[in-house]
Amino acid sequence: MEKYIQVITTVESKRDAERIANVLVEKNLAGCVQILGPIESVYWWENRIERTEEWLCVIKSEQSIYDEVEKTIKENHPYEIPEILAIPVIKGDKNYLEWLSKELKK
Repeated sequence: MEKYIQVITTVESKRDAERIANVLVEKNLAGCVQILGPIESVYWWENRIERTEEWLCVIKSEQSIYDEVEKTIKENHPYEIPEILAIPVIKGDKNYLEWLSKELKK
């Protein structure tokens, strides 16, 4: 199962999230990208606490193409230091994972 990952990133607008999602799916780097939001993020930036409305992208992909996923996100991301985290999928529905692999190989 560890061949599958979910990659998450946050952006400042729904339009940015949609752009990243579209590029990843069009390039067959993601079988699906879910866009959730708006969400509120609280974090340290340049020595002060910030509160920002953001949109979360949950990207379904495979570990073997992570580097290309990360590169594509960075090329389309508006942040100076974007959050890009890959989380391994430990278990999942066999039919869903077969579908995901098929979509990534187009």
